[in-house]
Amino acid sequence: MKIRKMTASFGALEKAVLIPGDGLTLIQAQNEAGKSTWCAFLRAMLYGFPTRDRDRAGYLAEKNRYQPWSGAAMEGTIELEWKGREVTLYRGPKGTAAWGAFSAVYTATGEAVPGLTAENCGETLLGISREVFERTAFVGQGEISLSPSGDLEKRVATLATSGEEDVSFSQVERRLKDWLNRRKVNSRVGLIPELEHQLEQVETAAARQGELLRQAQAALQEQEALQAQKAQLQTRLQAHAAASAAQQGQRRQQAQADYDAALDALQTAQAAAGYLPSTEELRRAQGDLAYLNTLEANLRMAEKAIPEAREAAEEARKAAQSDPCFSGWDAAQAAAKAQADHDQAVALQKKGASLLSLLGAPVGCILGFALGRTAQGRPYSLPMLILGAILGWAVVALPMFLMGRGKKKRLSTLMERYQAQTPEDILTRGTEYSRKMTALQEAERQLQATQTERDKLAGQKEELTGQLLNFVRPFAPQVSDPFGVSAALSRALQQGETYRLAQARLEAAERLLTALPSPQGTAAAVSAVPVQGDAGELAARLQTVNGALERAAASAARLQGELSSQGDPAELEERRGQLMEALEQRRREYDAIAAALESLKNADSLLRERFSPAVNAKAGAFLSALTGGKYDKAALTRQFQALAQERDGAAHRQDLSLSVGAAEQLYLAMRLAMCELVLPAGEPCPILLDDALDAFDDTRAAYALDCLLDLAEKRQVLLFTCHSREAGLLRGRDVSLASL
Repeated sequence: MKIRKMTASFGALEKAVLIPGDGLTLIQAQNEAGKSTWCAFLRAMLYGFPTRDRDRAGYLAEKNRYQPWSGAAMEGTIELEWKGREVTLYRGPKGTAAWGAFSAVYTATGEAVPGLTAENCGETLLGISREVFERTAFVGQGEISLSPSGDLEKRVATLATSGEEDVSFSQVERRLKDWLNRRKVNSRVGLIPELEHQLEQVETAAARQGELLRQAQAALQEQEALQAQKAQLQTRLQAHAAASAAQQGQRRQQAQADYDAALDALQTAQAAAGYLPSTEELRRAQGDLAYLNTLEANLRMAEKAIPEAREAAEEARKAAQSDPCFSGWDAAQAAAKAQADHDQAVALQKKGASLLSLLGAPVGCILGFALGRTAQGRPYSLPMLILGAILGWAVVALPMFLMGRGKKKRLSTLMERYQAQTPEDILTRGTEYSRKMTALQEAERQLQATQTERDKLAGQKEELTGQLLNFVRPFAPQVSDPFGVSAALSRALQQGETYRLAQARLEAAERLLTALPSPQGTAAAVSAVPVQGDAGELAARLQTVNGALERAAASAARLQGELSSQGDPAELEERRGQLMEALEQRRREYDAIAAALESLKNADSLLRERFSPAVNAKAGAFLSALTGGKYDKAALTRQFQALAQERDGAAHRQDLSLSVGAAEQLYLAMRLAMCELVLPAGEPCPILLDDALDAFDDTRAAYALDCLLDLAEKRQVLLFTCHSREAGLLRGRDVSLASL
């Protein structure tokens, strides 16, 4: 099969076209140009998307990863040559399925290719499954190593044998191991352990049946012995009951007499008590009486405090009236007067007169100057100047001097009135008078409060005394004062207590009389069995025997129930035989499968002896060509791990011990060998390599290109690269070049 043209709207590709050549086609492009997308597109066109592929953490399913970035529908076509005819494949959207539409038609006629469907397209065209394609001819970016595959094993088996292989060794081995595990995984899991467990349960149930039968018989024997012991104890208790009945008759007679006496005492106490309030009311009245005593004490204290308060008020009044400055004034008036006189004294103390007298000299000079100029006709005359100064002082300072002497006299009078040395002393006299008035007001208020409290207490005492007298007069009419009230309350409480004691005695006698059974007809006959032992001890023993009898009966019933639930012993024995037979059958099967698995491993070893040399020889030849002869031997383990051996080397080396480049050359050699030996030869499958030579140095890259050119003579090879090195190495060779 050869690819002629691909058109894709797939991931970053938007109606992009790629036309490869017949042999080796080198597709060179930068990163993110769509190289890996073209490879994924070709694989999706051939095999579709994996149905179980789902998004997960750090991974996008292919059907979501390659949705067109432009938002257009995901679709594409491939024009190819197959079996000598041109075929066009198409995949695209169908309903809600992004890749659900498929068609395969002959390009020339448009007729559908018979038998080619969306499901079998890749396997029909290439002759291999997706699994084999991805492990041989399809080398994805960073995916050159191999992984185990059942389908690839089947292809290998086809090479190693002359017939067709339907399954691989690993599949058969897995199936046989599954069968073995189905029968026995370990001592707890599998059909054999399950049968062994069931057999153990059946044998345990049989043993349990025997034990239950023995226990049931023992329980029945114990039950019979307890019933006999119970009958004996009941007979002895009946003798005690007959003797006790006679004693009870005597006790009832005594109880009846005690009851009658208690009834008489109650009637007497009731007659003596007459009508009395309840105990709660009497106790409350005693509390009121105690409060009355408190009121009397408080009243005496209030009456004693009144003279003291009156004396204090009188002394405060005398102190206020004896004040020499403000007697008869209230506090506010005295404060205002003191403030006004203080301000006046401050004003009278000012020094204005002396200052004005000093101003007389300059005024006199000015006047003298004016007089001198007028009298002499000269601007300055000393005698007139002196005369003017004297006249000026006399005119200005003398009146001011006289005014100052008047102020001093008024200030002296004012200060003498208050007996003050400074104006502040006047304010002090006003403050002292205010304190005296405040003390007077407080003393008068205290006197009024004390009188009010005395009147209140006297009213409460009178009211409470009347209430107490009214309370006791119904049962103590002779009472007339609080002392009599106290005696009446005590007497009433004592009578009430006597009445309650009589009631309690009567109730106790009645309960005792009621508790004793009434005589039934004639006296009980004396039992023929002698009274032996203590009745309480016999009753306790009988109770113990009854409990043991109940437990024995319950145990017997439980054991019988368990025996019934265990089923028929014959059926249990039959089930045991069936399980032993089935267990033996499963053990024979297990041994047969184990033998078959061992034979399979031996056969696989023989097949590998036939297959391995061919694959290893071919891979070794490719590896020698890729490494310039440094490594000339290669091998592949059952787990698909590649091994390499240097020329003249002593042993194979694992891929993990090689450099990254050498390891990738080893796996490329293995893939190319698989392509040569395993893939169908009739319609050679194209080989796709996505940046497969990145880790190769220039020399080994040239070796690899030579190998690919040789392969391109038989099959189409598409090599994607992001480097220009490959184009330079292939310059002048028969290669198709394409760029994206």
